[in-house]
Amino acid sequence: MSDLIGGNSSPQPASGANGAGLIKDSSVETFMADVVEASTRMPVIVDFWAEWCGPCRTLGPLLEAAIIARNGKLAMVKVDIDKNQMLAQQLRIQSVPTVMAFINGQPVDGFAGALPESEINAFLDRVEAAAAQAGVAGNAGGIDLKAAIEAAEKAFDDGDMAQAGSLFGQIAEQAGDDETIRMRALAGLGKCYLQMDEIEQAKAVLDTIPEDKRGEASIAGAFAALALAQSKPDDSALQALEKAAQAAPDDMQAQFDFAEALMGAKDMARASDILLALIEKDREWENGKAKEKLLTLFEALGPKDPLTLKARRRLSSILFS
Repeated sequence: MSDLIGGNSSPQPASGANGAGLIKDSSVETFMADVVEASTRMPVIVDFWAEWCGPCRTLGPLLEAAIIARNGKLAMVKVDIDKNQMLAQQLRIQSVPTVMAFINGQPVDGFAGALPESEINAFLDRVEAAAAQAGVAGNAGGIDLKAAIEAAEKAFDDGDMAQAGSLFGQIAEQAGDDETIRMRALAGLGKCYLQMDEIEQAKAVLDTIPEDKRGEASIAGAFAALALAQSKPDDSALQALEKAAQAAPDDMQAQFDFAEALMGAKDMARASDILLALIEKDREWENGKAKEKLLTLFEALGPKDPLTLKARRRLSSILFS
């Protein structure tokens, strides 16, 4: 599942939490502890990158996902060469991305430029073999799944779908008997596909979640988002509903139909405004249908989405005024 989502991401996001503690940013001040000393306990992969570097955007997420997939056998440190020019000069970094592997305080292998996933894994295989010969075994206990899923969800909330999807896929593979984490990872992966308008792939992922596991909030949200994506209207239908709503501003059903279509078209801001206006006008209309639809919108977006938070405040003001 790790190859379900790939491609470019934002330039090397700061990720002290990403990778469940296995991936961190470093500097000239902390390099000795983060790399030289740490590599006496487990192999440390150092990724030298820069904000302006296009290939870094491709390599970074792939390398991070591969590190997490190694289940705690390797750690990764990221160094921004623009912020640490002296360190880059000391290590003779001539271009980015440059990746170096450290074992027992010494660089033992490395490469420059972006590599495909297969070559990244071949490189990490060599590092693991060298570490085994040197008696530096890494963490046989594996990654902290709870921290890993939180890191993936943060990447999703930050809008980094490539990073989030890669992490969710790896976590789903590594979760073992932890069904709760695995289901959250699958739900997250499905939501990543939905954000990328890959509806059929999202459905394929979400269909693997058993019926009795779909009640948890984050999982239910993924299915709500899928239902909305599957109801997306074509442009002509959306335009017709908009004209009908504009022609009859007091027609509750016309306004509701347009709001529902906007949700399918991912225009959640306009949809929430219309639904809130309906609730304010008549909160009991059609047995509270507008409120129920607004709650579906919240469920699809997730509780931390800025629009959810804003619309919930407005809803509370309307209901308790």
